[in-house]
Amino acid sequence: MKISLVVSDLSKSGVGRWGGAVRPFLLSQALRQLGHSVEILGFNREVSAPTRSQIDGIPITAWPARPYPPFLTSARQLLQRLDGDLIYAYKLKATSFGLALLHRRLRGRPVLLDIDDWELGLHGGENFAYRPSPRQLARDLLKANGALRNPDHPLYLQWAEGWVAQADAVTTHTQFMQARFGGVYLPNGKDVHRFDPERYDAQASRDRYGLAGYRVLMFPGAPRPYKGIEDVLVALDQLEIPDLRLVIVGGSPYDDYDEQLRSRWGRWIVQLPPVPAEQMPEVVAAAHVVVVPQRNHPNALAQFPLKLTDGMAMAKPILATTVGDIPEILGEAGYLVPPSAPDQIAAALQAIFGEWEGALARGQQARRRCVEHYSVEVMADILARLLARWQS
Repeated sequence: MKISLVVSDLSKSGVGRWGGAVRPFLLSQALRQLGHSVEILGFNREVSAPTRSQIDGIPITAWPARPYPPFLTSARQLLQRLDGDLIYAYKLKATSFGLALLHRRLRGRPVLLDIDDWELGLHGGENFAYRPSPRQLARDLLKANGALRNPDHPLYLQWAEGWVAQADAVTTHTQFMQARFGGVYLPNGKDVHRFDPERYDAQASRDRYGLAGYRVLMFPGAPRPYKGIEDVLVALDQLEIPDLRLVIVGGSPYDDYDEQLRSRWGRWIVQLPPVPAEQMPEVVAAAHVVVVPQRNHPNALAQFPLKLTDGMAMAKPILATTVGDIPEILGEAGYLVPPSAPDQIAAALQAIFGEWEGALARGQQARRRCVEHYSVEVMADILARLLARWQS
């Protein structure tokens, strides 16, 4: 089949941030392994006209992401171009899933929905309520910068949650999201052939990225308060071990949180710029330990941290918290501490470096677990069973 993935945000603060490393591309890889033709279509705030490109051979078409009413022009152009035998909407948004449902009404093509985050959770979740006065409603609708002109306003996210039952099938990647929205559990798979520690020299990577002489705790993701970076930095304050550094890869595209961290804990932080997806295995190779210190927050519960399988695939010792699906994903192949517990993070780091050979052995165990349970091949097997009903 030809499968069209509809993605609401292809810009650098969305899917475009990590190139071929994020979920739409993992889905595309798995679908292509099954012999399907795959394309990605969506919206990008950084373009002023339709653009075409490719990542890992996957064709990508993007239209300008504009506020209402100009957004309707971009949406109409996407719908006219959408011609897959099956439409796979990425994220529970009107700008992806809503358009896919509209296309089904027009063309009759089946719609799958992939939910990899609780979008409304960033806006209060079940507590969100939009109750404007008549005057505020008029401002939100009519002013050039009115809130309701944002196609991803929380009100529209709330509406989209009511449409889930209309999907022909739903996939999601955490138990939290599956319990909330139902569907088929489809974990994030890692390209374990690209992320193979045998292909990289750890010391050479440290030399290349200016990390020689440090013991590297790596966070290969975008910092946000609920991701627990502050807890690691407090632990480093407690330990006062001069050669430890927390290496953050890429930083936050959302706000000034990076600057807040550096202003308080700059002596412990090394920040690397964003790197292309194909370069990430070499960057992760430089880590001594990969840290995934999620806090007990609804958005952390909803997520499957890709940085977790980055470290697992690269056979790194992993220090993570007992939040969401992390304990099940990691099993006995890493080091787990409670969330928001800097003192226990400090103790775990002492244990890891105090018995380094044992830590390396756990890293090897983590890679074996990743290959068996969290590879792109595993994703492909699950999708093959799901898509069988639509294949002739």
